[in-house]
Amino acid sequence: MKKRLLGYYDYTVILTYCGMLFAFYGILQVINENYWLAVCCLMLAGICDMFDGTVAATRQRTDRERKFGIQIDSLSDLISFGVLPGTFVYMISGRNSFAAFVASLFVLSALIRLAYFNVLEEERQAQTAERRKSYLGVPVTTIAVLLPAVYLLYDFKLFRSAVCFPILLLFMGAGCLLPVEIKKPGMVGKTGILILGFFEVLGMLFFMGWDLL
Repeated sequence: MKKRLLGYYDYTVILTYCGMLFAFYGILQVINENYWLAVCCLMLAGICDMFDGTVAATRQRTDRERKFGIQIDSLSDLISFGVLPGTFVYMISGRNSFAAFVASLFVLSALIRLAYFNVLEEERQAQTAERRKSYLGVPVTTIAVLLPAVYLLYDFKLFRSAVCFPILLLFMGAGCLLPVEIKKPGMVGKTGILILGFFEVLGMLFFMGWDLL
């Protein structure tokens, strides 16, 4: 049997890998207090996650490849939409104990949700080949839209206290674990999210200055 690297490296997983790399670079930017770049990395990771399932569906995959896709997507999501936002909120809030506590709870909520999703998704794929039409609870990827919006409002002084960031994570963490059925966005919904993200970027450039590029 020919030996090769562990894992899969075809085009169906490239966006997932890219999303994780964007997120890790974003974490490094948070550590260096380059919050604008960190937010951009979060949004790029969100774009990758938005379309990785669509790309993966273009290829007939083996059962092992499908299971790998489920696991790698959730692991990447934990870094992109759990660890990165948690680290961001902790740092921008002044590294205080309250922000650390809330950030840790948020990352734990994301971990639980993603692990539970993996269980449900494997069961669903074993029963049907249809694509998922809804989610239980607020998807963790929602933070890729909400956090940039809150950051923009905070930088524009509409939110005068950094406590807005821990509050956002509290609501997001609770939403991730609530068993509320939410319809999965189609192309129209995804387009709307992309447009919203585009205006968020324009807003940050307008209020923070083009010299940050």
